[in-house]
Amino acid sequence: MQHPPFTALAAVYDAIMADVEYDAWADFILSYARDGGLTPRTALDLACGTGGLTRELVVAGLEVMGLDASAEMLRLARERLPRVPFEQGDLRTFTLGQPADPARFDLVTCVFDSLNNLLTPGDLGQALTRAAAHLRPGGLLACDLNTRLGVRELWEGDAIEGLATAPNGQEVHYHWSHHHDPDTDLGVVQAFCRVLEDSGESREFVETHRERGYDPADVAPLLSAAGFARWEIVEYPDYADPGPETPRIWVFAWAAESR
Repeated sequence: MQHPPFTALAAVYDAIMADVEYDAWADFILSYARDGGLTPRTALDLACGTGGLTRELVVAGLEVMGLDASAEMLRLARERLPRVPFEQGDLRTFTLGQPADPARFDLVTCVFDSLNNLLTPGDLGQALTRAAAHLRPGGLLACDLNTRLGVRELWEGDAIEGLATAPNGQEVHYHWSHHHDPDTDLGVVQAFCRVLEDSGESREFVETHRERGYDPADVAPLLSAAGFARWEIVEYPDYADPGPETPRIWVFAWAAESR
């Protein structure tokens, strides 16, 4: 019944996340890039999952590659977007192309608090360094992170539940509970799902997900150490400055114009 994160969940992920506004996120990112003088033609979507944002970047006309650690999530991404190249890899260590000459992109994205799954500042710093290594001069990293407050108070009532219909027509009941562990300063989500099979029998599983919150003051020195030339940390959807009650921040970080 207990499964590693983003394994059993992959089959029902898109059904449960049907309301996620990937299209609006893509517009938010691309509008910021254009306002900054960048019209990206190529993109690398990190922690791409089943390809929700990847698809929106493709629709916007970009040539996109996706990377994720989960083979199960990537299988569904490849089914959704058969013409997009997807690679399996760890955000902290991946290299696309040759180590001495990695593939470079105009835009690198990582959304839906995926970076919060990196549970130490050191791990987050490694991921930011790998992202920077895959940007062309003057390229842009766009990512979001739950703040410490956002991880402590993830959902009102500390639980969400509902019914959803999977792409194959199966009914999915989900109940996800959240608590904050003060000893580790981590948010812990127990993601329970019950899937009603065509035979009438049900299948149940649980995945445990952990996140660490990162505030702007935590992220800024990591961006500097990763080699970014400049950055801006804002709120969605109006690019406002974040405040102490901001639950999620967006980071836009620019690579140096020349290396």
